Amino acid sequence: MTNADELDLVAVFKALGHPTRLAILGWLKDPESFPPQDQPAAEVGVCLKHIQARAEVSQSTASQFMATLQRAGLVTCTRIGQWSHYQRDEAAIESLGRRLSLDL
Repeated sequence: MTNADELDLVAVFKALGHPTRLAILGWLKDPESFPPQDQPAAEVGVCLKHIQARAEVSQSTASQFMATLQRAGLVTCTRIGQWSHYQRDEAAIESLGRRLSLDL
């Protein structure tokens, strides 16, 4: 494993080190469990306002949580108008699982 790979894992574990961010990643596994939105959550992701409401945090805290998960490569963001929608990056999460099973 290269130093860059180690840093990626550190970013992932730091992102998942907060219980609410970990919970959000779990919630995003079932985007249809969130309230209805204009665009289907399964296609565009879950609107930040719905994540914020479920997490019971301020908009700025929800934005920071999602930015941390995005920097770690665990979620992707789609902008629709003024709204940000987030989805799990299933390929990255699967790759992480493979790396962990080989490296640890």
